[in-house]
Amino acid sequence: MPQPRNSPQRTRQFADTLAPVMTDAIQQALATLGGGHFIMTSAFDDQRNGTTVLSVQRCEIEPCLIAVVARKGHPIAPLIRDSHTFAICKLDPTQKLAIRKFSTEPGPEYEDPFDSFVVDELVTGSPVLSRCTAAFDCEVARHFDLETDHEIFVGEVIAARVGSVL
Repeated sequence: MPQPRNSPQRTRQFADTLAPVMTDAIQQALATLGGGHFIMTSAFDDQRNGTTVLSVQRCEIEPCLIAVVARKGHPIAPLIRDSHTFAICKLDPTQKLAIRKFSTEPGPEYEDPFDSFVVDELVTGSPVLSRCTAAFDCEVARHFDLETDHEIFVGEVIAARVGSVL
């Protein structure tokens, strides 16, 4: 029986087959961390969403882990909880529409925030903006509820891309 699209087992299976190819891309993408505008995205079933995040940083070398600080209460949280995956897209500061779209409160529940953008996927099925300067595709390793207005997601990077597809 085939595994669901977003299952951790299927994600790991694809990551294992792509690992040698992705190593250089992951290293190049990690070099872009440090500052800028980042969007965290996730998808589960036919729903997808994204939000800007406060901070993204590398927190482990092997396995390659990144820590993401995101505000609580955004509709992306249940998608990450159910899919156990997320993607991080680093945006160029000139991409003001994307920055504004994902910085504001989400629209109606049925509205897809990616309708105005060209998106693709790496491995997990989480949407990746095609015009982002770097992208990380991650499987959730840990989630920390800080009992404040933000929470921390630690993700194992299973795929990455540097440069815009367009």
